[in-house]
Amino acid sequence: MTEEFSLPAPVTAFVDAVNGADTEAFVALFAEDGVIDDWGTTYPGPDGVRRWAGTDAIGAGAHMSVLTAHTEGAVTSTTFDWRSRKFNGVSAGIFTVRDGLLTSFVIPAQH
Repeated sequence: MTEEFSLPAPVTAFVDAVNGADTEAFVALFAEDGVIDDWGTTYPGPDGVRRWAGTDAIGAGAHMSVLTAHTEGAVTSTTFDWRSRKFNGVSAGIFTVRDGLLTSFVIPAQH
């Protein structure tokens, strides 16, 4: 639940857009040069963000719950629980914010 953490507004809106299945709101959260990096596969720009939302998140019926969060400057590091038709489990997620928009969301490869 994002309410338990003091998250930057764009990070809270990211979770809300995923959980609300709102692709348009999701894409609008990212800067024009924003990127999603999911285990080393990058999805740059609005088209890439929309593609990831369609295949890995909203289009896969995803639900995201933030478990931990720490913000330092523009970077918020989280652990989150993800449930979808594509992936289920706990992951790390790193958000970077600039001027009220997300410039990146990184899910680092876990070893």
